[in-house]
Amino acid sequence: MAKAIKEHLIKKLATGDFVSGQILGDEIGVSRAAISKQVNALSEMGLDVFRVTGKGYKLVEPLELLNKSKIQHILAKDNNDAIVEVHNIIDSTNDYLMRRIPNHIQNGQVCLAEYQSAGRGRRGRQWVSPFGSHLYMSMYWSLEEGMSAAMGISTVVALAVSDAIKLLYNIDVELKWPNDIYINGLKLAGILIDLEGTPHEPCHVVIGIGLNLNMPNKSGALVDQPWTDLQRHTTKKVDRNTLAAKVIYFLSKRLEQHKENGLESVVTEWNAQDYFMNKKVKLITGKNETKGVCQGINAQGALLLNVEGELTPIYGGEVSLRGDA
Repeated sequence: MAKAIKEHLIKKLATGDFVSGQILGDEIGVSRAAISKQVNALSEMGLDVFRVTGKGYKLVEPLELLNKSKIQHILAKDNNDAIVEVHNIIDSTNDYLMRRIPNHIQNGQVCLAEYQSAGRGRRGRQWVSPFGSHLYMSMYWSLEEGMSAAMGISTVVALAVSDAIKLLYNIDVELKWPNDIYINGLKLAGILIDLEGTPHEPCHVVIGIGLNLNMPNKSGALVDQPWTDLQRHTTKKVDRNTLAAKVIYFLSKRLEQHKENGLESVVTEWNAQDYFMNKKVKLITGKNETKGVCQGINAQGALLLNVEGELTPIYGGEVSLRGDA
């Protein structure tokens, strides 16, 4: 019942008009106190709601909600027929698709959400997911070649996000191995890859993307690293539905390219956007720290780290790459 009340509230508030708590309660068949409780819950989810006595509740700014029909209409123009699901509230878009493997999902299927109650980043970190502010998206992809073909796939995903942002906003983003996207050295987006399968048999991949679009100040204070959002870098209003469609389109295109040609075809592109290229860095693995100079990636998606003149490939895992100014 609580979720139903929240979703009804969201639809009413999205217009940016005042909404009466009494009228809302009458529509749903609950008390004004129940409405007030759910409004407080929406505020905790990152929505900036204020109240005025005699008028009711109102959002500081209207919400552009994700719209499945709009997204699929844009995709159809690009000859992409991906299955798209849009959820208001979900635990995690990655977890949702993982639960549907193997019998209830199709290749290229996408899950989008307005809010994640248990959004995940790499290494088990929380992904701060304020309602309706960003893009939270996951896509399912089958790799017939097995888990070995998944090596470096996050580099392909990063290029797809870069493609969409360049097309729509003419912004050149920076890429950080293994799974981050930056603007001016600040984190704009993160990528999370979940795998299920065995090394030498077809495996299942769920690709998660969290892309900051218009970060509320309250939510930004919860992020534990320097960040930015897309709206700060463009005078155009970021259209979430158009951006979602273009990310889906380019991700499908890049994954097909990877399927046909592997990573070798994108190494030069990725290295041209590598934020740490030819810079001093430190690689942190547990309590160990290795210093060197970043030399981009190789055709297997491994980081190439120059340590005292010796080039060492780093193949991912529980590692963190940072600048060493």
